[in-house]
Order: sequence, then C-alpha cells, then structure tokens
Amino acid sequence: MTLASERHPVRALALFAGAVLVTAVVGSLFSVSAGSAYTALEQPSWAPPAWLFGPVWTTLYVMIAVSGWLAWRSGATRGELALFGGQLVLNAAWTPLFFGLGWFWVAFAEIVVLWLAIAALVVAFRRRNRAAALLLVPYLAWVSFAAALNLSIALLN
Repeated sequence: MTLASERHPVRALALFAGAVLVTAVVGSLFSVSAGSAYTALEQPSWAPPAWLFGPVWTTLYVMIAVSGWLAWRSGATRGELALFGGQLVLNAAWTPLFFGLGWFWVAFAEIVVLWLAIAALVVAFRRRNRAAALLLVPYLAWVSFAAALNLSIALLN
C-alpha cells in the first residue's frame, strides 16, 4: 500500500473490499447457472440448498475484506499480504473449475490448497491482530464444509 493509503485508512479498506469484490465477481461470472447445475448433481443428503450459498459468501467476503484491512493496519508484511492475495486467487479459481468446467476432482485438489492457504493466513494474521485472524475462522470452516461437499459430489458424479 502506498503512503497515501497509510494516511487514509478508509481508502485502504476500499482497496481490500475491491480485491474481495473482484474475487466475488469472478466467482459469480461462472456461477450464473450454478443453482440449476448444483441441483442437477447427485448430492449427499446433507448438502445445503442452492440459495444458501449467496448469503453465506456475501457475509464471508465482508469478513475477509475487514480481516485483511485489520492485518494491514497492524503492520502485516508484504509476504502476509501476498498470502492474503493468493488465497483470493485460489478462491476465485474454484468456481470456474467446479461449475465452469465440471472438473470436480481438480476443484477438490484446488480447494484443499485454498484451505491450506486460509489456515496459514489465520496463523500469520494471528501474530498481527487477533480480530483479523478470528474473522477468517468462519471462512475456514465454510471452506472445510465446501471441500467435504466437493469431495462427496466428485464421488457421486
């Protein structure tokens, strides 16, 4: 972040929100027909309804942006911020793999890497700001659930 951002924390928050928004938009571009594609798949009995994903991800994306901003305000290193950006790229990549290409097994491998990146980010941010780390815990939990669902769908389809 530039010196101008350091003097304008609201501008920095907008940058974090923008980065997360780009991630969400990439996912939404590939999930336009995801609801119908999702319901057409053979699913485990514990699979949530398609309508639940939008509200959950919206909430998580807000928490992710605030987490990154809090860590930045607390002196996150370039490496920690690169890890933050890397997990956003991994997050954005999952939807095209799963819904766009139907590559369930590749998407599962990718979500495992995403999970590892989020876990590493929680640990890194914990050193900077406890709240920043805690804001990522629901994200890690949801990605854990999503990975289990991805694996189940890959096995069933």
